Amino acid sequence: MLFNAKVMTNRVILIVLDSVGMGELPDSAEYGDKGSNTIGNISKKIGGLKLPNLEKLGLGNIDGMVGIEKCEDAIGAYGRCAELSKGKDTITGHWEMSGIILNTPLNTYPNGFPDDIIKEFEEKIGTKILGNKVASGTEIIKELGEEHQKTGYPIVYTSADSVFQIAAHEDVIPLEKLYDMCMIARKMLVGDKMVGRVIARPFIGDKGEYTRTANRHDYAIDPFDKTILEYISEKDLNVMAVGKIEDIFNGKGITDAVHTKGNMDGVDKTLEYIKTNKAGLIFTNLVDFDMKYGHRNDVEGYANALVEFDNRLPEIIDAMSEQDVLIITADHGCDPTTSSTDHSREYIPVLIYGSQIKPNVNIGTRKCFCDIGKTILDVLNIENELNGESFKKVILQDKH
Repeated sequence: MLFNAKVMTNRVILIVLDSVGMGELPDSAEYGDKGSNTIGNISKKIGGLKLPNLEKLGLGNIDGMVGIEKCEDAIGAYGRCAELSKGKDTITGHWEMSGIILNTPLNTYPNGFPDDIIKEFEEKIGTKILGNKVASGTEIIKELGEEHQKTGYPIVYTSADSVFQIAAHEDVIPLEKLYDMCMIARKMLVGDKMVGRVIARPFIGDKGEYTRTANRHDYAIDPFDKTILEYISEKDLNVMAVGKIEDIFNGKGITDAVHTKGNMDGVDKTLEYIKTNKAGLIFTNLVDFDMKYGHRNDVEGYANALVEFDNRLPEIIDAMSEQDVLIITADHGCDPTTSSTDHSREYIPVLIYGSQIKPNVNIGTRKCFCDIGKTILDVLNIENELNGESFKKVILQDKH
C-alpha cells in the first residue's frame, strides 16, 4: 500500500536503541539497579557525550536527562517513559511499548537452570550438556568450545534476559540438529518454566578462535495480548520489522521482516524500507548497544556506537516523507559503567520528529511505555483498546 495524499500521517518509523536508558526508575533498588543511568553515566565516564543530531531533536531537554547538551530550539518533541511492567528485559520492554503490561515478570535464571530442567533436556536430546550458567555468548564459546568439540555436548547458557541459549559448532552439531534441540527446549519451557526465547547460537572456528555465525535462530512465545502490530496489519497496512523485532513478537502482526548484522546494517535496512514508501509501521531494533557494549561493560564502545547512530540520523530524516513520523526510544537500560553486566531498570527517552510534529514540545514523564504504542495507533487513526494514554494532541501541529 502506497502513500495516500489525503492521509496526513500514514507511516510511523519506530527505532529502538536497545538498552539506551536515561536514569534509574523509582523502584530500581528492587532490581539491584540503584544509581544506574546508561546515557548519563557514559557521558560522565568519558568526559562528555556529544550527540549533536539527537540533541537537535531534544535529547538533552528531556526531564531528568544528564550529560547531554540542551537545545533551545529543538526541532522535535521529547520526553521519557517509566516502565509499568515487572521486569527489565527485551521482550518486556518491547511488548509494553506495543501495548502489553506484564504483571508477572518472565522467568530469568541468574544461577543457571535448575537440575530438573537440565535433566529433562538431556534426556530428550540424548546427550549431556556443557555450561548451564549466565554468560556472554562470545566468552562461553571461548571457554567451552574445545571441550564441546571433543565431547559433542551442546553448550547451554542464559543471560539477563528470559532466554535459554544453545551454542554449538556447525561441524560438530549440524544446524538442523541444533534447531531440533531448540524446538525440544521450546516445547519444554512453558508454564511455570516459561522463558521468552530459546536461541540457537551456532559458531565456527578452532582452538579457542571462534566466531558466531549468522545462522542464529530464535524460538519465541506469542505476545499475551493484541499489540499495535496486529492493529496495524489488520488495517491492511504494512508492519516492517528490522533486526530482532520479528523474534520478539514471534512474527505476530508482522507483514515483512529482515534481520541485521549490526547497528549500521539496521540503519541501512530501515532506510531501504523508508524508500519503499509503504504505509504503516517500520519497527527497528538496534541491538549492538546492548549486546556488544552494555553487557560487556564496554563504555568506550557504547559511546562510539551512540555517536555512529547520531551520525546516521540525518540520513533517516532526509529520507522521510511529510507523511512520516519518527519515534526514537529504548526498551530498558544496560549501564556499562556499573559492576553489573545485567540490564538496568531505567526510564527510556522518547524523541518524536516529523513535518507534522510541533518542535520543542515536552511530553513530560509518561507513566508507561504503552503510551508510545497508543500514540502510534492514534496518529495512524486506528481505533483501539490498547493500554496507555496517547500524546498525539500534545505533539501534532495545530492545523491537524
